[in-house]
Amino acid sequence: MDITLIVALVIVLALFFDFTNGFHDTANAMATPIATGALTPRVAVALAAVLNLVGAFLSTEVARTISGGLIREGEDGIQITPVLILAGLIGAIIWNLLTWLLGLPSSSSHALFGGLIGAVVVGVGFGAIDGGVFVSKILIPALLAPVTAGLVAFLATKIAYTITSKRQRNGFKRGQILTSSLVSLAHGTNDAQKTMGVITLALIAANMQTAGTGPVLWVIVACALAIAIGTYSGGWRIIKTMGRGITDVEPAQGFAAEAATTATILASTHLGFALSTTQVASGSVIGTGVARKGASVRWNTAARIALGWLITIPAAALVGATAALIAGLGFWGIIADVSLAVVGTAAIFVRSRRNVVDHRHFSSPEPGVFVRPKLRKKAGKR
Repeated sequence: MDITLIVALVIVLALFFDFTNGFHDTANAMATPIATGALTPRVAVALAAVLNLVGAFLSTEVARTISGGLIREGEDGIQITPVLILAGLIGAIIWNLLTWLLGLPSSSSHALFGGLIGAVVVGVGFGAIDGGVFVSKILIPALLAPVTAGLVAFLATKIAYTITSKRQRNGFKRGQILTSSLVSLAHGTNDAQKTMGVITLALIAANMQTAGTGPVLWVIVACALAIAIGTYSGGWRIIKTMGRGITDVEPAQGFAAEAATTATILASTHLGFALSTTQVASGSVIGTGVARKGASVRWNTAARIALGWLITIPAAALVGATAALIAGLGFWGIIADVSLAVVGTAAIFVRSRRNVVDHRHFSSPEPGVFVRPKLRKKAGKR
């Protein structure tokens, strides 16, 4: 198959992954303000979409970690092929959609890393993976970031409840508009760049871009738009889990969780750490639940989320490796990979229609309570 066509397929799949990343991670910023009633569901996702779009233009450090760090490429390294990148994206997309179907706040970032690693190991070998970058830029942040965010959120919640009265705490609703906006902006600076890095990696692997360079303008614009559109589409299943599944969130807690999430993401972005914003946001919510007197953390849900964190990289790697094996068959293998990805995506979407979750489920006299919308009766029936 012509290399230009393969690169085009990689770009299309990468932008689709970016779209799934957007709706998968809307909950990171907007689950808590929706849960507390600080923002209505539609306003929340629209605000998140705009700020994700803006944030994508603010930094490219994380993109460089992926395009020139995690997977060795260029004259002094092992050349990864666009076909392997295609296989890795398939692994990331399928895992992202499966966890969305289950309402599981897993990491889109780790799905991407896992898919790429699995495909590259099958196609080239373990030597293509820079172990130092994987440990320092991905593994260590994955372990420390949610714990750090949880501790910061714990302390912020304790301070908020100590220095304010019950009546004063309603003011945190207005504060949540600012802090949730900052989370969305920070999310754009980190997550949109991962797709930029993948496209840049494909262009470098196909000798269409110089090794060691960062994403060009059209890549930045395309990825920014894709994640923004995905964010606006909602991701309501995961918003349900993050907003009410872990703990009952009050405005002061939401403010503390969002502030802790923002600080952790922005610090990691500055250092080029390709961390999981989902892990950070979940850790922050757990921290606020532990800190507030009278609140209860639903540890079964928290354990389910933690399990998702642990298995995301190996699970996506397995799918990516399988896709790489199929792609190794040549032209028809690539066609089979893309066809299976399309069929798998369609099957997950059809399955999701059996139990629809959308913005109407959050329309309740009590802000944030999850309700099932009433179905309209068909005309002519009593």
